[in-house]
Amino acid sequence: MTIQTNSILRLDTRDPGFPERFRSLIAQEDTADPAVLATVREVIAAIRQRGDAALCEYTRRFDRHEVASAAALELPRERLTAAMNDCDARLCEALLAAAARIRRYHEHQRIEPWSLGVLAEGPGDLLGQRVTPLERVGVYVPGGKAAYPSTVLMNVIPAKVAGVGEVIMAVPAPGGEIEPIVLCAAGIAGVDRVFTIGGAQAIAALAYGTETVPRVDKIVGPGNRYVAAAKAMVFGQVGIDLIAGPSEVVIVCDGTAPAEWVTMDLFAQAEHDEQAQAILLCPDPDFIEAVAACIERELPGMERAAIIAASLAGRGALIRVRDLDEALRLANTIAPEHLELAVVDPEAWLPKVRHAGAIFLGCHAAEVLGDYCAGPNHVLPTAGTARFSSPLGVYDFQKRSSVIRCSETTARELGGIASLLARAEGLTAHARAAECRLAEPERARP
Repeated sequence: MTIQTNSILRLDTRDPGFPERFRSLIAQEDTADPAVLATVREVIAAIRQRGDAALCEYTRRFDRHEVASAAALELPRERLTAAMNDCDARLCEALLAAAARIRRYHEHQRIEPWSLGVLAEGPGDLLGQRVTPLERVGVYVPGGKAAYPSTVLMNVIPAKVAGVGEVIMAVPAPGGEIEPIVLCAAGIAGVDRVFTIGGAQAIAALAYGTETVPRVDKIVGPGNRYVAAAKAMVFGQVGIDLIAGPSEVVIVCDGTAPAEWVTMDLFAQAEHDEQAQAILLCPDPDFIEAVAACIERELPGMERAAIIAASLAGRGALIRVRDLDEALRLANTIAPEHLELAVVDPEAWLPKVRHAGAIFLGCHAAEVLGDYCAGPNHVLPTAGTARFSSPLGVYDFQKRSSVIRCSETTARELGGIASLLARAEGLTAHARAAECRLAEPERARP
C-alpha cells in the first residue's frame, strides 16, 4: 500500500489559521461509550453480589475459557518456573537485562522515613513521616491480541522495590491459552499469584475480592476501554495508577538527526493503534520534506502499515515552526506522553520542558528504548495529563503517615495557638480539646 504525504496533516505556525488547526489536532475526545459503561456497571455489580460464580460466568462468556471453578483460574507457581526454563535463551536474557535496569533505576525512587526534632521547647518533641508499602497490589496485563512482557516488568518491579507484600497478576487467557513469555516475565519480576481473568470482571474481582481472588489495595496496568472504565468506577474503593489514553510522541528536531530515525520513531507510536498520535515539530522545511518522503518510502514495508497509515492520517502531523523555542512552547501545550529532543545539545533545551511524561535527549535516545529496557517506567501520563501527573514509580506503592509527638511544654504552647484558630472557625470542641492541655493535668486519685 502507499500513503501520500498530503494525507498527513502539514502545518506551519506562520499560517493565519494555525492556532485553530493546532487546537483541533491536539483536542482530546470524550471516548466514553454509554454501552461500555452500562456493561461495566453490570459486571461490577455481578462480581460484588455473586463473587466467584459471576467471575466464572464472565470468563466463559468473554474469554471463551471453560473452568470448573474459580480455583482453576489461578495458575500454580510451577507454571512460572516452567515458562522461565522453557523460554528462548536470548529472549530470557533480554528480559533479565531489562528487569535489572528497571530495578536499578527504581531503587533510587524509594521514599525513606524521616524525623525532625524541630520543636525545641521541651524534650521529646518530634515531627516525622512514616513510610510503609502497600500490602497487596493487583497488576492487570492485557492479553489476547498480543503479549506484553514489558508491561509485567514495568508494573511489578516498582511494587516489589517498594516492598509490597503481595503482587497479584490478572491476565486474560482467551480459550484457556496464555503467552508463555508473559509468565516468564512474571517469574522474573517476582509476581506472587497469577489469575487468568480479564476485562472488567478482573478489575472488579481485584477491587472487591471474591471467595478466590483476594481484594487488593491498588490496581495498576493498562487495558481496553472496558478495563479503563472499570478502573475509573472502582477508584476510591481501591487506588489506581491512571486512566491511559492512546499512546503519543512529540519529536522536536532541528534537522540534524537522520530522517529515517525520526520516521521510525513516528511509526513506532503510530503502530500502537489508529488513535495513537505522532507529531514532528521542526524549523527546517527541507528536513520535514525528507521525513515525508521517508514515510512514503518505508510505510509499505511495515508489518502494521494499515494501522500506521490510519494513525498518521487521523492524528499525526508534520509541523514547521519558526525556531526551537516555539517548538518547545507547542510541546508544552501538548504535554505529551513521550517527548524526544532530537537536537544538538539537548541538555541546553531541557530546562524549557515543563510538561512531558518521559523526555528523551538526543537522537540516539529512541523512545522505544524507554518502552522496554532503558530503566525508567513506561507507564506514563497521556492525553495532556503530564501537566499534573507523573510516571508510575516506587512512590505509587508507598504510603506516608505523619508522626507527631509533643512534650507537655510544647502541648501548652501549641494548644494556645490551636485554641484561637479553632474558636475562629467556630469549632468549640476543637478549642476545648486544646485548652484542657494548657494547665497541669489533675492526677487521678489512687
